[in-house]
Amino acid sequence: MTDASEEVLRVPPSRIWSDWPKPKRIVCRIPNWVGDVVMATPALRALKKGIPDAQLWIEGRPHLNTIIEDLPYVDHFLPDPGRGFANTRERIRRLREHEFDLAVMFPDSPRSAFGPFMARIPMRLGYSRDPMRRCLLTHHLHPPGEDRRRVPVSMIDRYLALPRALGLADDGEELDVSISEDNRRTTEEQLVAAGVDTEAPICVVIPGAAFGASKAWPIEHFAVTLDRLRDEHGLQAIIPTGPGEQAIAHGIANAMKGPCFPLTDPIFSLGQVVALMQRARLVISNDTGPRQFAVAQGIPVVVPIGPTDHRTTHHHLERQRVLIEPVDCRPCCLKKCPTDHRCMTRITPDRVLAAAREMMEKFQ
Repeated sequence: MTDASEEVLRVPPSRIWSDWPKPKRIVCRIPNWVGDVVMATPALRALKKGIPDAQLWIEGRPHLNTIIEDLPYVDHFLPDPGRGFANTRERIRRLREHEFDLAVMFPDSPRSAFGPFMARIPMRLGYSRDPMRRCLLTHHLHPPGEDRRRVPVSMIDRYLALPRALGLADDGEELDVSISEDNRRTTEEQLVAAGVDTEAPICVVIPGAAFGASKAWPIEHFAVTLDRLRDEHGLQAIIPTGPGEQAIAHGIANAMKGPCFPLTDPIFSLGQVVALMQRARLVISNDTGPRQFAVAQGIPVVVPIGPTDHRTTHHHLERQRVLIEPVDCRPCCLKKCPTDHRCMTRITPDRVLAAAREMMEKFQ
């Protein structure tokens, strides 16, 4: 497989800065998915280190600001007002107002590049997924592939290919997340209000999945696993919830024999989930964005993966145990399983418990 950083730019990297002055203001359009934002942080760090005199602005959905706002290499956050004609016009106005010299687009969508194109940002870098997208860029990379077929790679490497294409050196592959004192304090208050023993070890559970139900490990499996972790290791089960996840959290709590703490009122912000994971002895998570919060903080995490391709998150495996059932229908990448969901139901509580014991022993 060809490394994405070696793919051909329309302008070779060695000529970029001879053709363009080094930028004073850079805007990076971050991904829309939570986990992808975390996996983009090594690339953001490389951009700032490689061009330290430039201001680094981050554009993205407003709720994503809480996980990157306090990172030392992020100077400003520019919220995307959303879709629709009026919001698109406002987005273009904001991008034009700040007079950016360089726009780096992490998502592949034409929409992510349309705003910088209309704002007349002179240099626009990203992947060329299709001809429309290519027309919106001044410099483009081909998606990583082999024999003209796209091949899934770790998103860390995929995003790092963009600063590499500018001739910038990597600054490591460590993931970063922002933890504010306000989120630490609010999280502590919510744990106390819920009756959690804040001196005892906790297991943070992430049973939801924005992608779809096919990513979700069964509620009954979670319940059996968490009961045994409490009995054997004294771990309190804490389930922070985002919008629409309250029913799953209460379903697990109701299926358990012992106590469980579904934190559903109020729901947790992304920044609070980051702060909560910092306190965890263990995290058990579906293949969903907050999983990367644990990886970034070096918290051991066990991840049952079903329909998705594990190669896009195949990194920092010393910190996580990825459990896969080798069924012939995966990875289907479907949001809802059309059959019996065997890729997830066959990952037993015993397998997750064995992985959890191994990880806790390793990180004790």
